[in-house]
Amino acid sequence: MSYKAAIVSAITEFKDRAGSSSIAIKKHMQANMSADKKWLNGMFLNALKKAVADGDLVQNKNSYKLSPEFKKKAAAALKPKKKAAPK
Repeated sequence: MSYKAAIVSAITEFKDRAGSSSIAIKKHMQANMSADKKWLNGMFLNALKKAVADGDLVQNKNSYKLSPEFKKKAAAALKPKKKAAPK
């Protein structure tokens, strides 16, 4: 699991309306990280900054939450595609 995917899953699990702090996200990721992976704080911080720059996350003071555009993309990806009716 990539750092970005883990950040998104942590934010969705918290379901905090005001957003989740980077410290809370970090603790959640470290608790759920597999034993064979090593924690790299620099990679975590870069993933947060890149997600904000890409528009996937919104930063409010020191809290992060999913952007409305990212939520729409995620909802569209979960919807089953309709099959074309046979003619």
